[in-house]
Amino acid sequence: MGIRIKDANDLKVRDDVFDEITLLSLYKLVHKKWLSVLGGSISTGKEANVFYGERDGVPIAIKIYRIRTANFTTMSSYIVGDRRFSHVKKAKKELIFAWTRKEFSNLARAREAGVAVPEPFVWDRNILIMSFMGEGETPWPQIRNAHLPDPADTYARIISDIDTLYNKAELVHADLSEFNILYGDQPYLIDMGQSVTRDHPRALPFLMRDIKNINRFFKNRCETRDEVEVFNAVTGLNVAEP
Repeated sequence: MGIRIKDANDLKVRDDVFDEITLLSLYKLVHKKWLSVLGGSISTGKEANVFYGERDGVPIAIKIYRIRTANFTTMSSYIVGDRRFSHVKKAKKELIFAWTRKEFSNLARAREAGVAVPEPFVWDRNILIMSFMGEGETPWPQIRNAHLPDPADTYARIISDIDTLYNKAELVHADLSEFNILYGDQPYLIDMGQSVTRDHPRALPFLMRDIKNINRFFKNRCETRDEVEVFNAVTGLNVAEP
């Protein structure tokens, strides 16, 4: 495809990643000069693999959603109820294409609102290209594996990000935990394919779950705020439990 494979020995992935649809999408992205180098795997998640790449010498991250083995049922629960994707067909392939576009859109909205997230560059079918979060070719660690010089400050920043997401980007992350936050010079939220708009029927329960996950992680690292207090401060509501 006219793409250079970097560290080919490290490019060991499951057979279900580079299927015909994915190779066609990669070809289009290479042809449009969105990437020039494909490197080894950075991470393997439940639904996608992320690879290191380069565009004219600049590091990028290439996220590929697995069409054959992605969890159709789980994805559907986040797509259904999102007015932006009400027209999406129930076919698995179409759902995954919509999911990729959804993550691109969510990252763009979050970034525009001022939340520290990867910058989305382009998407095609089941592939999303975004800025690389790391130093050199090494990705920043998840906060669960990172040394946090000031846990209280990191906690406050993440709670602030939850607030900004909700009130400025009008989004709820919906899967926020120590697995979906990288730590470099500050915390960066990642994996926003499942993020929903505030008018999603399950937005408030998702928001409370995010807050509980963050409190659970930080409770032995710094003083945390009451979960309901945070929820009410973010939403402007006055409830005991959503």
